Amino acid sequence: MSAALDISHLEKHFPTKTGLLHAVDGVTLSIAAGESVGLVGESGCGKSTLARVVARLIDSTSGRITCAGADIGAIPARRFGTTAHRARIQVVFQDPTDSLNPHLRAQDSILDPLKRLRGDLSREARRRRVREVAAQCGLPEALLDRYPHQLSGGQKARVGIARALAVEPQILILDEPTSALDVSVQAVILHLLAELRARLGISYLFVSHDLNVVRLVCDRVAVMYLGKIVELAPTEALFTAPQHPYTAALLDAIPGKARRHPRLEGEPSSPIAPDPNVCRFAGRCPRGSELCRSAAPNLAPHAPGHRVACHHPLGTSATMVAP
Repeated sequence: MSAALDISHLEKHFPTKTGLLHAVDGVTLSIAAGESVGLVGESGCGKSTLARVVARLIDSTSGRITCAGADIGAIPARRFGTTAHRARIQVVFQDPTDSLNPHLRAQDSILDPLKRLRGDLSREARRRRVREVAAQCGLPEALLDRYPHQLSGGQKARVGIARALAVEPQILILDEPTSALDVSVQAVILHLLAELRARLGISYLFVSHDLNVVRLVCDRVAVMYLGKIVELAPTEALFTAPQHPYTAALLDAIPGKARRHPRLEGEPSSPIAPDPNVCRFAGRCPRGSELCRSAAPNLAPHAPGHRVACHHPLGTSATMVAP
C-alpha cells in the first residue's frame, strides 16, 4: 500500500525558563492508504502535540511531514489553512460540543470547510455534498437545521465527523473522538468510524488513552513515552506480546486485566533538555541496566512489522539490573 502520511524525524520543542521541553523528539511514522494507526501513551507523553503538528495546527521545530506526496510540513501553520493541502488532512476533535460553533446550524458547520476549500464547486454542488456526507454519517436531513444545543452528544459527534469528511481528505486525525461521549454512544461512533474507513478507504491517526478502543479500530499501534515512540507493532501483536516494559505496564493498567509484569517504580525523567545518551524510561524500568544510562536505544526491528526501542525487550532473557 502507498503511504497516505509520512512523518520523518519530527521534533517539537517548547522554550521554558529552564531549557527546551522536548514534547516530540525525533518521531518517524508512516501510515498507509486506508490504514488506521493508534497513538497511545499516558498524559504528557506528547501524543496530542504530535497530532497538532501533523494536522498543521502548530509548526514543528524540525523534521518532515508528507501527505499524499506533498511536503505539508514546509508550509507554515498560519498559512496552511488557506492552501488546497488543508483538504487532504482533517481533524475530528475530542469534544464535539466545544468544537462546533454554537451559532451555526449543523448543515452550516458541514458546509463551512467546503466554502473555504472547495471554491471550484457551485453553491448547489456544495449543498448536495452536505446532504451526501450527512447521510454517510447517519445524520437525518431533519437534524441539519438544528443548532448544536438542540443535538445529542452522539449527533454532535456525527456532525464533527461529517464536517471533517466533507472535503474528502486522505487522512483524519482523530483526537480522543469518543472520550466525551457516554459509553453506549462511544460504541456507535466507533462502529461508524470503522464503516467509513472501509467504505471510503480513508486513513486514520487515532489518538487515545483508551487501549480497548484502540484495539477495536486500529491496524497498528504506536506507543509514545516522553516524546518518543518506544514501540510500534500490529495491534494484536502488541496486545498479546508487548516488548517494551512501558507498553506492558500500560496493558496491565487496563481495568479488569490481570497484572502480568512488574509494577513501575520511580518518577518519569524530565522532558526538559533530556540527555540524548540516556533511555527516557531508564528511571522507571524494571529491566534497566547501565547500558540504558549510557546509550539511548533506537526504534529497531524485533519481529516482522514490530519495532521496539529497548536494550532489553521482554522477549529476551537479558540479565536484569535494578535501576
